[in-house]
Amino acid sequence: MIELEERVRREVGVRLFTVLAWVPERRALRRVHSSHPEQYPVGGEKTVEVAQGWLATCIEGRQPYFGKDRAAVREIFADHELIESLGCSSIINVPVLGDDGEVLGVLNILDAEGTYDDASVAAAQAIAKDAGACLKGAAA
Repeated sequence: MIELEERVRREVGVRLFTVLAWVPERRALRRVHSSHPEQYPVGGEKTVEVAQGWLATCIEGRQPYFGKDRAAVREIFADHELIESLGCSSIINVPVLGDDGEVLGVLNILDAEGTYDDASVAAAQAIAKDAGACLKGAAA
């Protein structure tokens, strides 16, 4: 996972990076990597109580979610105050898919407002295509 984080830093840029494994039987996301383990510890799990729009986009629709500013982050994430306290107000969430198209998890890439654009989302999607091996079996 460290190599994955380093690639995200090089190709997209990131202040806060987490990788979540999708646990479909519980409709939950479990953190399997964190650049900030004190605030976002590995093993932490959230049931998908995030906004339905996010779930429909990332998990069901298998598409990235791009929250370009503080308002977008506040609208979707209950922990927006913690996110903002880390200097983050822009987010890219990219689903990681297995060989058969199932969702294995999500890459969460966050930085300051104005950091990301459509090219950043495309770069994150390219990285996610190579991240499946990191998440295989992580939800077990």
